[in-house]
Amino acid sequence: MASKKKKTGAARDEFKATSEYYKLHTDAVDDLVNADESNSPEVPESELRQYMSGPKLRLTDWAKAILIKMWFAGSVCFFIFWGLSAHISARLDLLLVFAVALGVVTDVLTNSILRYFAKTPSANDRWMMFPQKKYITFFLNIVYAMVLLACVDLFYNLLNLAILAVAGGGDAVPVGVEPILFGVLYTGFDLLFISMKRLARQIVADAKKSVKGTS
Repeated sequence: MASKKKKTGAARDEFKATSEYYKLHTDAVDDLVNADESNSPEVPESELRQYMSGPKLRLTDWAKAILIKMWFAGSVCFFIFWGLSAHISARLDLLLVFAVALGVVTDVLTNSILRYFAKTPSANDRWMMFPQKKYITFFLNIVYAMVLLACVDLFYNLLNLAILAVAGGGDAVPVGVEPILFGVLYTGFDLLFISMKRLARQIVADAKKSVKGTS
């Protein structure tokens, strides 16, 4: 009889333990449902990165900016220069349409994406020739694209002339225009002119400081 009561008590204790194990903690569920930024503890970004799926390769801000500018320049080369070369026979007309498309894409897409990914409102301004978003910058970016395209076209011509001179001449063009190399060259000249603009501003600022110091 005692053995039967002992077994009954053990079964009751086991059932109680199992019930406690599967008991729904409603307070925890409510906390999880109502969680937001105001009532949640701050978690370091390094900790969150451990639970992120996919590759953990993180690009720097300058690498992102360069890749974005190269990708859009190469895309315009693919869709406009390659796409319209069979329909526009005059080279100057094709280059004009190409330059306008580059300027429009820069103003509407490239610079907008750089502003969107900026950690602060002006963090990516250093990667734009005209960082201010105004109506006039739309036309300025088109004119600027014409200058960049002229530099890239001149570089292609000089490069091909140099290769032909070394190879001893020929009828075929050694290096043709294709999206990847064009994107690299276009972005390279763009960054060169942007660096020259920053350098000129720094020289002017230093000159003003020196004038104020001597007066």
